[in-house]
Amino acid sequence: MNFACKSALAGAALALGVAMTAASFVPSFAQDTKTVGGAPMYASKNIIQNAMNSKDHTTLVAAVKAAGLVDTLEGKGPFTVFAPTNEAFAKLPKGTVDTLLKPENKAQLTKILTCHVVAADAMSSAINKMIKDDGGAHKVKTVGGCMLTVKNSSGTIAITDEKGQTAKVTIADVKQSNGVIHVIDTVLLPAS
Repeated sequence: MNFACKSALAGAALALGVAMTAASFVPSFAQDTKTVGGAPMYASKNIIQNAMNSKDHTTLVAAVKAAGLVDTLEGKGPFTVFAPTNEAFAKLPKGTVDTLLKPENKAQLTKILTCHVVAADAMSSAINKMIKDDGGAHKVKTVGGCMLTVKNSSGTIAITDEKGQTAKVTIADVKQSNGVIHVIDTVLLPAS
């Protein structure tokens, strides 16, 4: 093998080694980034920081602000948030959201929102394991005191609230610095 050939092979090997080394230093949060509402959700940011960037969660963010829950959801956690989209809120009877956002309804709004939060970092794999271990349905108590029932419906996590309505997880495992968000298509409601 001549010198030019050896040099070319050595250069190619060096370039490959540098490329492979650089790839191994990609931060783990970059690999976990998902897009929700047209915005990247960074695992290095907390639930509120990410939710504020999602165009699909403007109603949820407004509700969290009106309920005074921003500081809590910016806290250490860990939290699992079942995050209803704007379309989920739009399914509520006309005028419901506007009524809930009024200061005099803060307690009711807080109850509804905290029925979407679990004091744990539960990725979908863990939720599916709990469902399987419990014979197909797992009861979950939220920080608002609601009892939700989670099931797996054709490979999708489905959550039934205390009123018997079911929300489906449309985007699972959106990792946050203080927990995880699972985007849902229906607002979960307490029994009363």
